[in-house]
Amino acid sequence: MIALLKSSGRMDQGRYYVNLQFEERPAESPLVERIWRSYSEAASEFVSIASINYGIVVTKLEGKTFITVRGPETKATPAYGPPNAEWCGIVFKPGTFIPHLPANMVMDRQDANLPEAGSQSFWLQGKAWEYPDFDNADTFVERLIREGLLVRENVVDAALQGQVQDLSLRSTQRRFVQSTGLSHGSLRQIERARQATLLLQNGSGILDVVERLGYADQPHLTRTLKHMIGQTPAQIIRDSTLEPLGYLYKSLLLYEDEPLP
Repeated sequence: MIALLKSSGRMDQGRYYVNLQFEERPAESPLVERIWRSYSEAASEFVSIASINYGIVVTKLEGKTFITVRGPETKATPAYGPPNAEWCGIVFKPGTFIPHLPANMVMDRQDANLPEAGSQSFWLQGKAWEYPDFDNADTFVERLIREGLLVRENVVDAALQGQVQDLSLRSTQRRFVQSTGLSHGSLRQIERARQATLLLQNGSGILDVVERLGYADQPHLTRTLKHMIGQTPAQIIRDSTLEPLGYLYKSLLLYEDEPLP
């Protein structure tokens, strides 16, 4: 789940956004895009925006801990953040997934909670695993890879980079969708909408974003952002400090001809 950035109030190294304290760091594994954690101080409603990523989130709430596998999201949906909760998340690069929980099984908020093995552990493929945290997430990921419980579809990187593969177009498309839950076209549309949002938040004009990112016209941009981000371009520009809770990072999946500020 990735929320629309609507920041206000004090900002420091940990970055406080109204009722949410958020922190992120790079990962050691080439399969991971980033590792993050957050804490809520009060209940908040927000918009979970479209996202291309598959990930794992550990939640601590009311004295209990549970771990969730989440897939990509193709549209914006309302979401709720409970008070006094803690989260730690691992965001994987597109094409990385747990084989028995592929992206198409857990996408669009159809999250899968893994069964509890104890107060500090959960079950995964017949073994009890300790819940990872912000500091040891890299070790957790390496163990998943070593035991074959986290895999990477190399076709995804090649397709995103436009490299020719020794596979038919149909086979490439099938493996791309199986590993990401999205078609190549859908993935690029989501990333373009996220880039448009970041550009608008950084002061670009609506028509400039239309031209820069190749939208047909302003109504096309408006329809897309309303569907995938949950706001129109004008709302993104105007209301970025009015609603609580939000987070929208610059994806590592940026195209050379579409740089962001």
